[in-house]
Amino acid sequence: METLEFSKCRISIAIMVFIISVYALPCTLCFTSFVFGDSLVDAGNNNYLFTLSKADSPPYGIDFKPSGGRPTGIFTNGLTISDIIGQSLGAKSFPPPYLAPNTQADALINGINYASGASGILDETGFLFIGRVRLREQVENFEQSREYMVGVMGENRTRDLLKKAIFSLTIGSNDVLNYIQPSIPFFGGGDKVSKTTFQDFMVSNLTIQLKRLHELGARKFVVVGIGPLGCIPFLRATNLIPRGECSSKVNEIIQGYNQKLSQQLNRLNHEMGHEAIFVYANSYDIFTSIRSDYHKYGFENANKPCCGGYFPPFVCFKGRNANTTRTSSGLCEDRSKYMFWDAYHPTEATNLIISHKLLYGDQTICSPINLRQLYNYNIS
Repeated sequence: METLEFSKCRISIAIMVFIISVYALPCTLCFTSFVFGDSLVDAGNNNYLFTLSKADSPPYGIDFKPSGGRPTGIFTNGLTISDIIGQSLGAKSFPPPYLAPNTQADALINGINYASGASGILDETGFLFIGRVRLREQVENFEQSREYMVGVMGENRTRDLLKKAIFSLTIGSNDVLNYIQPSIPFFGGGDKVSKTTFQDFMVSNLTIQLKRLHELGARKFVVVGIGPLGCIPFLRATNLIPRGECSSKVNEIIQGYNQKLSQQLNRLNHEMGHEAIFVYANSYDIFTSIRSDYHKYGFENANKPCCGGYFPPFVCFKGRNANTTRTSSGLCEDRSKYMFWDAYHPTEATNLIISHKLLYGDQTICSPINLRQLYNYNIS
């Protein structure tokens, strides 16, 4: 007669063999994505860090249906752009945050989200927030996920999975915000490098991480340019920008960086030929076009945030009593009418419009192809 322990062991082995066999089968209809970036796409990684950059309290996530409106660590009221695009391309669930327990198995089907609020391309970006996962560290975390995948289904099947997966990088905003802020004594503050040097340094460091991901098996890339930060409520308020206008100084820095990033991605496409593809997502022009004609898209307010108020400290937070909103202006009545959720991040309504344009736009939006075309693109 088998012992109870031996029977349990046989059952555990059988379950593991079943899981491995299912995960190892090629999935032609699955959408797998690996998400890297900052708070624009953070799925909750910062919940597991000691950091000042958190979105783990109401009303964040109030319109996020999978959680029933409870905060999950996303920095908006509902779906992020990466969530919406994933759904549109057939994802059955969202890539979980890497730092959450027991998420490695999800890499085999859904992918994983490595993004972290306050993070940047440069290692020093976001240091005032204390905890954050830098882009370099996010790539290192993916390397750990890859080792897990190889252990479960072997090197060849891992390569096949990664060749079809989409790797998205939405990062750089915090680097610019850090650059334009006054230097802080005793915290590495000093004379700033020129705008050109700063832009080149960002592109160079991002390229290093793109090539590292390529070495690890990534083949389909989406690299999102920086949006018009000069128009976000935080910068408009702190720089006393008149209503309806934006900081041209900040936006010029971003446009220069975006142009250099786009050129670099073109070079990578030429260098790697059919071995990989790098798509540049022109978020700057998309957001600018929406804002310049916001009534057309159903918005009533393109300047103020829905939550947190228009003046410092811009805190969007509810107490334990869901009916009590501890903000300077409360929560807007109709979130679908606002472009900005808080002082930094767009609403789900804005994200839906941006996502649609990224999926179906022409080469002025996504170059050389849009995201739906990227999904169907075959890597040789």
